[in-house]
Amino acid sequence: QVQLVESGGGSVQAGGSLRLSCAASRRTFNSNAMGWFRTAPGKEREFIAAISSSDSSDDPSTYVAASVKGRFTISKDNAKATMYLQMSRLKPEDTAVYYCAARDGSSWKGIYEYWGRGAQVTVSA
Repeated sequence: QVQLVESGGGSVQAGGSLRLSCAASRRTFNSNAMGWFRTAPGKEREFIAAISSSDSSDDPSTYVAASVKGRFTISKDNAKATMYLQMSRLKPEDTAVYYCAARDGSSWKGIYEYWGRGAQVTVSA
């Protein structure tokens, strides 16, 4: 069973930074592509970043949505089996529940089947 646990959400003023973490089992981390989605109030879920597993042939092996490019960075620590989303220069419109997700397969491209419970990020003006 794939289990994903997010942490690191919170409240911050515009222009500030937060880092989200997503811990997974080592098996999941090594075999599955993982990503971040967000759902803002009144809006549809948005796919914002993803990273392929180590054995993927994806090039590039990461994806970052245009809406957050240059401000958000996705990375992972293999030793800790943890994925991160570093968010900088946050804006009020970044306020959302952020979800960690994983999919069956090494490529970040495709449908994501597994989801964490979500972490609230609130950015005040």
